[in-house]
Amino acid sequence: LRHRIVDKMAVLLETTLGDLVVDLYTEERPRACLNFLKLCKIKYYNYCLIHNVQRDFIMQTGDPTGSGRGGESIFCKLYGDQARYFEAENVPRIKHKKKGTISMVNNGNDQHGSQFLITVGENLDYLNGVHTVFGEVTEGMDVLMKINEAFVDKEFCPYQDIRITHTVILEDPFDDPQDLQIPDRSPEPTKEQLDSGRIGADEEIDDSKGKSTAEIEEVSAEKEASTRAILLEMVGDLPDAEIKPPENVLFVCKLNPVTTDEDLEIIFSRFGSIRSCEIIRDWKTGESLCYAFIEFEKQEDCEKAYFKMDNVLIDDRRIHVDFSQSVAKVQWKGKGGKYTKEDFKEYEKNLGKSSSISLKDKAQPKQDSKYELLLDEGEASRSHRHSKKHHKEKRHRRHSEEGGDKRKATKNKEAAESELQQHKSTDVIDEYGRDKKRDQKKRDHYRSRSRSGSQERDYHKHSKSKKKSKYREETEERRSRSPKRPKNME
Repeated sequence: LRHRIVDKMAVLLETTLGDLVVDLYTEERPRACLNFLKLCKIKYYNYCLIHNVQRDFIMQTGDPTGSGRGGESIFCKLYGDQARYFEAENVPRIKHKKKGTISMVNNGNDQHGSQFLITVGENLDYLNGVHTVFGEVTEGMDVLMKINEAFVDKEFCPYQDIRITHTVILEDPFDDPQDLQIPDRSPEPTKEQLDSGRIGADEEIDDSKGKSTAEIEEVSAEKEASTRAILLEMVGDLPDAEIKPPENVLFVCKLNPVTTDEDLEIIFSRFGSIRSCEIIRDWKTGESLCYAFIEFEKQEDCEKAYFKMDNVLIDDRRIHVDFSQSVAKVQWKGKGGKYTKEDFKEYEKNLGKSSSISLKDKAQPKQDSKYELLLDEGEASRSHRHSKKHHKEKRHRRHSEEGGDKRKATKNKEAAESELQQHKSTDVIDEYGRDKKRDQKKRDHYRSRSRSGSQERDYHKHSKSKKKSKYREETEERRSRSPKRPKNME
């Protein structure tokens, strides 16, 4: 239904975040507009808390108690408690189509008091027919968006107070009722009105005010650490974001891999009694990871060791000592809250057993895929007898029916088998003959090679003996030709 607004009257609402100008549909919603205008005139809305802010949906106010359960109409001031609420006006129908639409809040019985809401979203059709639209915001949409972005608790109440500080009627077409008491000036707020238990509207939220640079840095570091702890809790690395590490445990790093738990305990025991001393090792190989945790009985002994043992030489390594930040001793199931390191160790131990079992299963012969019905022994024997009898009857019937066909089939089968056997025997004989010929050829080849090899060896021997004899002859001839030394020279 399209509706054209003919006449509008304006009201100025001053809030702690800025001003809003409201136009009223006085002709379409005369009773709701009269109620709103006269409540503004008697300063009923002054210091009312905006007690409900739902982002991109609505903001609600108009209850002097700030609880969302109070408020009364102007007719209650005139006629008493029986007129605390007035009936809703549904004709003509006006929808919650755009941001800044103002409606009287329904009390659950299609009646209205003093509370009203302003929409901060568009096309909120589920509000139509429940809450009576009687105006719209024409100026101050930026202020409305500021209210929309306020930080709220789980009940949608802003942490910092947002209030209507003053109302100004720009034009009022309705005459004032006779018994209506209009104040000369705006009344001062009561202590109960201002005491909401939250951050005051005029309070500045500045954590750094009156603090030195070092203090500001410390606060920011604490906030960052808290954020990290929450993230670690979310991923399952911490059991609780608020958990604190023990103050009697030292963290020792840069150790030599050869250093043992006993050596470290003896060295640190001069500062006091030690509950436990553990060098952290790889849980698969057992090798040292070069850091350890030492837990003392007393915090004082832990502090002494911290001041004395930092940068001390142990097994040709200068160690570093600090207070432990680990909470590993807390008993909780790590990431996902399902398995611990011990569970994984047990799993690895059983892994070999399960693999051998699976190999055995693979070695077993495959069974038929059909499932057998398990019965009692008596039932099984009865069913077996019954099945035998049934099969005999079947065989008898088939024998009588098939008769001659079966004999023919057996004769044909026998003929085919004999023919196949003959083929097989001839194939075997042929194959045997081929193998025999192949073996004979190999033997002949081997003999020929052995004969040629022996001839070559004889030839080489003969040539060598010839060369030797020739060499001897030549040497003897040389000796005979060479001049002999005279005897006097000798």
